[in-house]
Amino acid sequence: MSRLIAVVDDETDITRLVSLHLTKSNFKVKEFHDAVGFLASIKKEIPDLLILDLMLPDADGLEICKRLKSEEKYRMMPIIMLTAKAEETDKIIGLELGADDYVTKPFSPKELVSRVKAVLRRGEKEEETAVLRVGDFLDIDSQRYTVAIHGNKLELTITEFKILQLLASKPGWVFSRDNILEWLWGSEKYVIDRTIDVHIRHLRQKLGTYGRIIKNVRGVGYKLEV
Repeated sequence: MSRLIAVVDDETDITRLVSLHLTKSNFKVKEFHDAVGFLASIKKEIPDLLILDLMLPDADGLEICKRLKSEEKYRMMPIIMLTAKAEETDKIIGLELGADDYVTKPFSPKELVSRVKAVLRRGEKEEETAVLRVGDFLDIDSQRYTVAIHGNKLELTITEFKILQLLASKPGWVFSRDNILEWLWGSEKYVIDRTIDVHIRHLRQKLGTYGRIIKNVRGVGYKLEV
């Protein structure tokens, strides 16, 4: 299916130009000339990528970016900022707020399309590596720090999450308690290795019937085995 790109700019000539070149590259495009129309639209359909002008008649593009990146529903939507503001500070602020790229006017439509493709490819790679699948039941998302069994999220502490993440990174591989402590705290280890046993016990309890996938290798450490 064609990816949907939302273009938000108050200059009709620009939205038409961008839309034309994106359509030629087999993207679907929705054009918006103000923030109100765009924000109403995404409640019904979230685009695969947003091209956002910073100087809109009814809103500040930076504020829109900040708002979108603060909401779970829209956080993963890539944003390319398109603006006449060329100052380095504006670029830095935009990128720090979560924008994926920054294009200044005047611009090459072909280059913008290339940037769109690059950002989408980057997102695909991050998505592939971010979510670790264990068997056909367990998903570990390293970006959101979430774990789900058959789609049902588990409430893990950060320490429990990181232990599970480590074990799942190499199924069948035995990690000693020292290995796990090093992964958790590096050289700043203020706890004894038996603390790991407590975390493992809690982790198994939260995994329920699937707690059995964490195996104890006597005298060595732990491994994950499906």
